[in-house]
Amino acid sequence: MAASELSIDDASKEIDAVIDEIQRAVIIDREFLETVLVGLLSKGHVLLEDVPGTGKTLTANSFARALGLSFSRIQFTPDLLPNDVTGTHIYNEKEGEFEFNAGPIFANVVLADEINRAPPKTQAALLEAMGEGQVTTEGETRQLPQPFFVIATQNPVEQEGTFPLPEAQVDRFNIKSSIGYPDNDGEVELLRRRNDRSMPTPTSERVLNLERVRAVQEVPEGVTVTEDMLQYIAEVSRATRDDHRVSVGMSPRGTQRLYESARAHAVIQGRTYVTPDDVKAVSRACIAHRLVLTAESQVNDVDKSAIVEEVLAEIPVPTVEAPA
Repeated sequence: MAASELSIDDASKEIDAVIDEIQRAVIIDREFLETVLVGLLSKGHVLLEDVPGTGKTLTANSFARALGLSFSRIQFTPDLLPNDVTGTHIYNEKEGEFEFNAGPIFANVVLADEINRAPPKTQAALLEAMGEGQVTTEGETRQLPQPFFVIATQNPVEQEGTFPLPEAQVDRFNIKSSIGYPDNDGEVELLRRRNDRSMPTPTSERVLNLERVRAVQEVPEGVTVTEDMLQYIAEVSRATRDDHRVSVGMSPRGTQRLYESARAHAVIQGRTYVTPDDVKAVSRACIAHRLVLTAESQVNDVDKSAIVEEVLAEIPVPTVEAPA
């Protein structure tokens, strides 16, 4: 296992501090913030499916501020070109040569807003970046800054003029979730802040920095996963492939992402080992979007999350004791 400068307990406390700081600026559910941080700690990416106006941009920006990372927002539109994302070469008259002008993807936290509004060729520009941490332009490969964390959004309501993400690209996201609407108290607080015109809009302050985030990302490597838990994770994945409502279940890559997400969740909880509760906590966000339903299931509007819940209910749960 890779050594880390931080203990699991220290990493958990720092994650708590990040969540507290974000919640100071954004009215948002703690469980949702933990889910997004599972994506970061597992070195993956997050897809948010939400209606407009739920605070996706503010949340992503607040994450970057609290983590002390660079932030970039890309508004995906039908006329967006791949080079608008990755960058292009521009002729420098003074030097008499072409030089590379980095695109907005060269940031630690990238908000890919309404990703399903861009054509497939532009969507694919994110594929290499998300999978390999690099981009290739005009035959030259460039490494992206590390950490590299994509938060992509799509609007589930307006489908006219959109290009649904192909399964291969959806599988690149460790986590798919949604912010949802605030509860009554949260919505009243939004109005209260708007009503007090003298109060500046709250913003999150920096809690961590680049090197600290890198250290936190290495901590899950030290989490213990017993043989029984490995079997349990594999059984959960395999069960999705055997379900009669599913034409394509979890891929082996998806199984690995479930493993990585469970370890990340254990770190957030301050635990040195993975339990079935960790797997259950991340399964809906990690598995549901990877399932491809049969034609009959699609016609009947079968809920993918419900399939995940049923799979978890059917598989025997192993007993895991804390390591001595």
